[in-house]
Amino acid sequence: MNEFLENIRMIHQEKNISEELVLKNIENSLKAAYKKHFGTDENAVVQFHEDYAGVSLYAQKRIVADEELNDPVLEVAFSEAQEHNNEAEIGDELLFELDLKNDFGRGAVYNAKQRSRQGLREIQKDTLYSEFKDKLGELIIGYNQRERNGNVYINLGKTEGVLPKRFQSPREIYRPGDRVKVLIENVRRHSQGLQIVLSRSSPELVRKLFEIEVSEIYDGTVDIYKVVREAGSRTKMAVYSYRDDVDPVGACVGVKGSRIQNVIRELEGEKIDVLRYDSNPIDFIKNALSPAQVEQIHIVSQRRKAALAVVPEEQLSLAIGKQGVNIRLAGRLVGWSIDIKTQEQFAEMEIEPDVEEAPVELFSDFEPVQGLEDLEGMTEELLIVLEKKNITKIEHLQGLSLTDIGTMLASESADVIEAVESIVDINADAIDSYVAPGAEEVLVYQCPECGHEIDVSMTECPGCQVGLSFEEE
Repeated sequence: MNEFLENIRMIHQEKNISEELVLKNIENSLKAAYKKHFGTDENAVVQFHEDYAGVSLYAQKRIVADEELNDPVLEVAFSEAQEHNNEAEIGDELLFELDLKNDFGRGAVYNAKQRSRQGLREIQKDTLYSEFKDKLGELIIGYNQRERNGNVYINLGKTEGVLPKRFQSPREIYRPGDRVKVLIENVRRHSQGLQIVLSRSSPELVRKLFEIEVSEIYDGTVDIYKVVREAGSRTKMAVYSYRDDVDPVGACVGVKGSRIQNVIRELEGEKIDVLRYDSNPIDFIKNALSPAQVEQIHIVSQRRKAALAVVPEEQLSLAIGKQGVNIRLAGRLVGWSIDIKTQEQFAEMEIEPDVEEAPVELFSDFEPVQGLEDLEGMTEELLIVLEKKNITKIEHLQGLSLTDIGTMLASESADVIEAVESIVDINADAIDSYVAPGAEEVLVYQCPECGHEIDVSMTECPGCQVGLSFEEE
């Protein structure tokens, strides 16, 4: 039995399982052997010796009169009990120590050992599952152990994780023994054991890398609004700060680009655009299309979240990006469908960008509005405040929640914020109904993949970028 305990201690040290769980596992294994031999374990008692030098298994039996003995497993005759303890009396409980080898046989001992080892493996899986489940979405460092069928297996110390081919960056090469910084993408339990799925392509990897590099993100001075990424090609990250004296983009870039360069090196040279988040969709779209310079943004449909960006001829290819990656990422970042035209192309569309007309649906119960000054409750003072925030048109207010307004006007007095919120609330129907000049009413459908609103003019979903094809029934 001492040899058995020594083996358990060795497993305990190697697998880093708590002593309490190891001892509980031994107890369960011995009781299982007892139950298999006697048919029950309700009177099985396991006691560990001092300092866990050994363990004993007892059968606890109730003393009955010799002529009343019915169940020798749970009961012991008074005469037999007297042989073990001359002070025994009828009704007392008496412990009888058992010898596994003699009382159970070699098969029972072997089964107890096997059950104990299996129990320890299950405990280890449970422990590791809980530990890594708590680390879901976090960065961890491991070492490239091997590669099979395109999947890379990473040594994480206590266990092994898999970096599937689909979660690898096309730009990176993984060599045996390389130190790899990975994101814990998923933790699964299955019949074969524990599977820890790792990622080098997730946008969250970029978020975590910036959290490490930028102290302002770590302490909450700068917040990351959203990160979108096409691994190996380009990443766009929108950031903001509630403090007027903090430049969120500058904080992420660092002095002479030192901070962002550290992240770029970790991603093997992947391009990263850090831009300022803006609650105004027009300004946000303009920022999202960086590094391209955008002349104008026109809201085509607020309801369908479709916008048109006008750029100089020489900026068109930059705005679209190689294989459309820049405009695709910009659309995912802001959650809008974005089309890009040059000034010449835009002029051919016969849309007058400076004409502000608001078509009103028939039988509407509110007055049409042409500009901000037409909104009920608007004053000259508030118009000046909004102009300072680059809110000069009706469409600038479309889609803004009261929370967005409070964030946008955080530097203004509480009375100003309350007044603007009240105006937006009172004129909600008029603002929502406003459609930019040249917009056409189009039948709207839902993407079968993600549920995002789509229409027949789109070739891909702005929500999940799945290719679209419409057929008339």
